[in-house]
Amino acid sequence: MHLNNFFLAFQNFYKNALKDMPNIKLQSSDGDIFDVDIAIAKQSGTISTMLEDLGMDEEDDDPVPLPNVSAMILKKVITWCKHHKDDPPKPEDDDNIEKRTDDIDSWDQDFLKVDQGTLFELILAANYLDIKGLLDVTCKTVANMIKGKKAEEIRKTFNIKNDFTPEEEEQIRKENEWCEDP
Repeated sequence: MHLNNFFLAFQNFYKNALKDMPNIKLQSSDGDIFDVDIAIAKQSGTISTMLEDLGMDEEDDDPVPLPNVSAMILKKVITWCKHHKDDPPKPEDDDNIEKRTDDIDSWDQDFLKVDQGTLFELILAANYLDIKGLLDVTCKTVANMIKGKKAEEIRKTFNIKNDFTPEEEEQIRKENEWCEDP
């Protein structure tokens, strides 16, 4: 019985602590305002820097303008950041670390089952907002879409027009033979 009371007290404490978390307003490129926990928003290096440089804090009613991110994409970015709020910070890029594309967790795989346009907008938003984890997982998703495909298949997948002459294409193939599978 005592343990049950402890859990109820902890649950109430946690709910009240969440209510007291400071929020900031983020404004998308199309004018929509999102009220976001400041800790969630600060996962973005861009927003964190803006808040510091502009001297903004949670008491400010002025929204942080995000002119390069639409409401639809900002909503998805916020959802991703909420899910990953307790993740450890990503290490700085190390050229000696092998880059992998097979380590995307199942939640992210499901989250990124979107059309190509949305996926590329998420990449642009993650880059603009400086959210390394989201940028990594979106780029890995695109890499997995390309992996093992011939140039023509990749063009078809991403609707890319081949503007090389046959001679140019042959020259490129010769120069890059070393990276082709035998």
